[in-house]
Amino acid sequence: MQSPFTFTHTAPTIDKGKQPAIFLLHGMGSHERDLPQLVGDFTDSHHIFSLRGPIVYAPGYAFFTIEEEGKPDREVFDKVLIYIQSFIREAIREFDLDPERLTVAGFSQGAVLAQTIGLTMGPAIHGVVALSGYVPDFVKNEYAKQSVEKQQVFISHGVYDYILPSQWGAESKDYFESLGANVTFKTYDDGHGVTPENQRDLVAFLHTL
Repeated sequence: MQSPFTFTHTAPTIDKGKQPAIFLLHGMGSHERDLPQLVGDFTDSHHIFSLRGPIVYAPGYAFFTIEEEGKPDREVFDKVLIYIQSFIREAIREFDLDPERLTVAGFSQGAVLAQTIGLTMGPAIHGVVALSGYVPDFVKNEYAKQSVEKQQVFISHGVYDYILPSQWGAESKDYFESLGANVTFKTYDDGHGVTPENQRDLVAFLHTL
């Protein structure tokens, strides 16, 4: 891989030709080893790539900076989005991935990017998982978007999330549905995190893809 990202990668233990992949994007202040535990059930069957954000943000890293909650710095966001798209395309070629079974999953700002990747790469992405995220207004209003009518989307949010309000998750659900995506939307009695029930629902969703 020629990508500038630091990342982890696990390959399926069973070789069956072209195989599906899950791309993981962590939240602000975290790192590339945070999310793979959520998809441990898929290490035998999927390539799993977990990317590290390029910006140092103690105690970990970030993918983009923000003006305020809900408003990413557009210049930084635009650049990192292009880099992630390029990473996915390069991974498809280098690891001979099944181009019809690609999922992008993220938590918090990783969820913001996962949804944006789903919108901008359209049919190239089969599954989108957004755990406690939102879709920035400039993505909705200014980005060129592709069809998501065949996309499967899992959006979840904690009811007591005081960092990124749960209403933002509901708005993401409505937005993807308005574009024709098939959306699974779940809320949990939690704050800004992933409960065991949330993980079980996520795993169940991924098994349907």
